[in-house]
Amino acid sequence: MTHLAGKLALDIQAGAPNNGRGQDNVGLVKKMQVGRDTYPYISPQAVRRWLRDSLPTTEPLSPVLREGQGKKQQAYTKGRPDLYVDDDLFGYMVAVKDKDSSCQRDTVLATGTFVSVTPQRPTADFGTMTRGFNADESPVIHEHEFYTAVCAGDLNLDLPRIGTFETDGQGLRIALPPQAAEEATTAGATATTFRGVTALTLNLPERRRRAALILRTLAALRGGAKPAAHYGDRTPAFILLAPMKGGVNPFTRVLTNKDGKPSLAADTLTEEIAAWRDELDGCVRIGWAPGFLGDQRDRARRDLADLITSGTVTIDHPRTILTTLAQEIEDATHDHWFHDPQDTAT
Repeated sequence: MTHLAGKLALDIQAGAPNNGRGQDNVGLVKKMQVGRDTYPYISPQAVRRWLRDSLPTTEPLSPVLREGQGKKQQAYTKGRPDLYVDDDLFGYMVAVKDKDSSCQRDTVLATGTFVSVTPQRPTADFGTMTRGFNADESPVIHEHEFYTAVCAGDLNLDLPRIGTFETDGQGLRIALPPQAAEEATTAGATATTFRGVTALTLNLPERRRRAALILRTLAALRGGAKPAAHYGDRTPAFILLAPMKGGVNPFTRVLTNKDGKPSLAADTLTEEIAAWRDELDGCVRIGWAPGFLGDQRDRARRDLADLITSGTVTIDHPRTILTTLAQEIEDATHDHWFHDPQDTAT
């Protein structure tokens, strides 16, 4: 049972990637207070939306269904992870009156909240609209916030669950209701027992494809609010991925606030690798964009030289790290990552 666990950092330069609730005519970014300090953040929902939107246009996405009116509205996707990769990877909840159609899937790709590594106070940008107005007419006034920050969050991709769907359990725990399970079986899905629950699994080539697809999509991530005023790069500036035999992510503290600046804590990374070495199922891959955090990438290579020489850690461009790993998965190099020790085919 292998998870790809680690850390993702986005380098926000004079951006407003995720807005909160506005006040009057002021657009506010999402931010939180920790004591007296302000930390802008990007919600996991926003990043997952960016991932969906960044999937190749050739990849069909699950239709969104909406019903009800007013406060009794609800919206949900088709709930067919056998057909749609976004339902498979991001999960869903379909709660309808017909119990035979209700289903739920917890996320396979877990994403934390992407919080600024250091405290940052957003800047208020004041503007007016006067185009086409007469000289004696008052302008339309507007204002919004933006900021510069390194926003980092945790990632965890549960590889054995990709293409594996529970068909029994209690309440809404099933991922595929009876009719959908029958259709998936007819299309070639195989019955199995997964983590103690009856399930269906897709063929291994399709599971490999889906894992590789999300890694390549992450390498080409795009999105964010206010692109007309604050367009910016949203591809990973830094990403750490490690194959862990369980769901633990010991790398949550590798990016720290040092003297008011984001910094890689190489000593923390080294100690965590040593402590969890028996749980590592391959090398720790670090994608680090050139120029991100100044000369810290070169310093990290020096600080981690022994781990790099031994093959325990590799450092390269984020896109190279992600696309190389995607290709290895498609080439069946890591097929054992998709196997859960409790799996039994039926």
